[in-house]
Amino acid sequence: MISVIFDLDGTLVDSEPNYYESGRLTLERHGVADFTWEEHARFIGIGTLETLEILRERYALRAPVEQLLAEQNASYLELARARTDAFPEMRKFVERLHGEGVPMAVASGSSREAIDAVLAGTGLDALLTTVVSAEEVPHGKPAPDVFLEAARRLGARPADCVVMEDAAPGAEAAHAAGMACVAIPYVAQSADDPAFATAGLLFRAGQAQFTAEAAHDWLSARRAA
Repeated sequence: MISVIFDLDGTLVDSEPNYYESGRLTLERHGVADFTWEEHARFIGIGTLETLEILRERYALRAPVEQLLAEQNASYLELARARTDAFPEMRKFVERLHGEGVPMAVASGSSREAIDAVLAGTGLDALLTTVVSAEEVPHGKPAPDVFLEAARRLGARPADCVVMEDAAPGAEAAHAAGMACVAIPYVAQSADDPAFATAGLLFRAGQAQFTAEAAHDWLSARRAA
């Protein structure tokens, strides 16, 4: 049986605005006043810890990365609990797979606390009960660790898993894990990134093009192959 592993941020839910704002506020507290959305977009698909390690070095911040991470997570959780929206067609897809008994997991670069808050806030926690955070594995995306751990918890072979991803590092991680990938680029202009060339199905226009029906049809054809 095929198992489906979902990235969370930008794939299941539109949480990137919250990540940008929490990162911007954190950097502002430490003297960086001009962090833009364009700069943030370069880190989409990379875990919060890895992102902050890079930004700390770039801006020569004196605070330990652990402090920066704690500050950003606190800001993010406050924003996430106030409002995080699941993409409607993605919710339909999850509901359909759940109804068919398809094994599913969430594998994300976010902290476990953030993942749990978002899933609870959107009601997806009732459908997606297997969850892996990058905090629980040695390396975040683009390393395959988080997807391989999700497969292990599902009791599935990597070759029998399909990953749903919005970012190039995630698509790269899925390929490295030996898993098929359905790519829904959060930033549509990134659809030509070489990492997406390995995707079995690519919705070039991202969520604007994605439908539960099209994804399910592709998955059904893969099952039958």
